[in-house]
This record gives sequence, C-alpha cells and structure tokens, in this order.
Amino acid sequence: MIGALLTSPIESAESFDDPAFDGPAAGGANATPTLFPEEEALIARAVEKRRREFTTVRVCARTALGRLGVAPGPIVPGQRGAPQWPSGIVGSMTHCAGYRAAAVARSADILTIGLDAEPNEPLPNDGVRELVTRPEEHGWLARLSAERPDVCWDRLVFSAKESVYKAWFPLTRLWLDFQGAVIEVDPAEQTFRARVLTPDPLLAATGNRLSGFDGRWLVRDGLIVTAIAVPGR
Repeated sequence: MIGALLTSPIESAESFDDPAFDGPAAGGANATPTLFPEEEALIARAVEKRRREFTTVRVCARTALGRLGVAPGPIVPGQRGAPQWPSGIVGSMTHCAGYRAAAVARSADILTIGLDAEPNEPLPNDGVRELVTRPEEHGWLARLSAERPDVCWDRLVFSAKESVYKAWFPLTRLWLDFQGAVIEVDPAEQTFRARVLTPDPLLAATGNRLSGFDGRWLVRDGLIVTAIAVPGR
C-alpha cells in the first residue's frame, strides 16, 4: 500500500502481520539481531502485542534503510517519541491493527516524510470527532460521508493530521495538535491539503518555502493510509 503513495527516491517496507521473530533475523549466524539492545530495553516490560508491533515496524524500517544502502542500527525514540534516524536520513513509521510500515529517504532528496495508517472505521464517538476535526472541515465531511460511505472520512482526517504532525515535527521541533491544521480532501485525486494555522515556525524552518503540506491517501483492505513527502531543496 505505501509503495502506491511514496515512490523513488523514497524507500518503504510494510507488513500486514507480525512474523515470529526469534533472536537473529533470518540469514545465518552473522545476521543482524531483530532488535538491538537499546530497542529491547524500551519494551522489556511491554505486553506481547506491543512487543510484536514495535519489532515488526523496526524490521520494516531497517528493510527500507537497507534499500538505501544504510547499515542496520537501533531506531529509538527521541524528543516527543519521534524516531531517531541515522545521520542524513529522514523517515516515518506507523502501525495499526493489521498493518505496519516505514518509509525513509536521504535528506538530500527529501525534506520530510509523514506516514500514518488507521483502520477504515469511524472515530469512536462524538467527543473524539470534536477533538480531531475543525468547523471548517464539517461541511465536506458531511457531504463526502453521504456520497462515499465506503470511506470513513473522519478517520481519514485523523490520519492526515497524524501524517501532518510527523512531517511537521522534525522541521520545527514543536507540538502541533489536531486543531492546528485544516484538512481539505480531493476524493477524485485521492490527495489532501493541510493548512497549518500557525505557519510561522514552518516558514522559518523552511526558508519561507512551506506554510502547509500536500499529501496523498489510499483506502484498501479495511485500512486508511495517508502520506506526506516534501522534496528536498
């Protein structure tokens, strides 16, 4: 799925389940361990579900990095949980029920990446919907919900804003909540536009190049996937 949204020079990998990882990855006695000690320490007390999704998404990330010729290494969270990528690399990871994926690129080619996956299901209640969406989005949400009930549009807004934050944070190092951006969706082109309501940090970080983000989305096999990739300068 992610390969349909993010193409070269971005490399990606995905999994629809959690393979049984036992010690070293397949490849013999000299294979790279599935998790590095720094990663293992982060989930030492985690429940099995968390361990499996944590491991699988990092295997995806290392697979994608390998396609760039980057040697395997630990991928641990940094500030606000953002993955700490190897020097010269930008990327994003996501996991939800039934899907794990990662996308990476060289920073000389791509400025930032935001990636998110969600189940194609409505947000759980009106309170969550109120938290995630803005009044400017309610009109098109109601219209598209009537015209295209096969897509859970409120969940797509949630996913798009998650991708926005993942693209925004590495550039600005600042928090951006769900109310900080307005999403507009093109259902025919399967694209979206995110208008950031406090664009000054983004403008400053990009030399007045960006005040928002353009992204793409895909709905397939019970999943919603959204992605943002900003080309390098």
